[in-house]
Amino acid sequence: MFTRKESVKKLVTDTVSFGGGCINDTIIHLATSRMGFGGVGTSGMGSYHGKYGFDTFTHDKSMVDKSLQLDLPFRYQPYNSLKDLLIKLFLR
Repeated sequence: MFTRKESVKKLVTDTVSFGGGCINDTIIHLATSRMGFGGVGTSGMGSYHGKYGFDTFTHDKSMVDKSLQLDLPFRYQPYNSLKDLLIKLFLR
């Protein structure tokens, strides 16, 4: 978008959905690796460039690898006042 009017800048940036853009320039946004670049919805695959690209094209995987050596019985139902107390002490 090219404009000198602050009101036009604000109107467009506040009301139009887009992945990124430029005001009074055509290419600097694409050439800046520290900013995400990409469309919204069907117009793009997400934000990419630098860390944004890594975050877009990777998937965090949460894992718990619990030891079988010790299994604390107060973790399981049915709960009672003793188990509640043990859990509170354990989580301190």
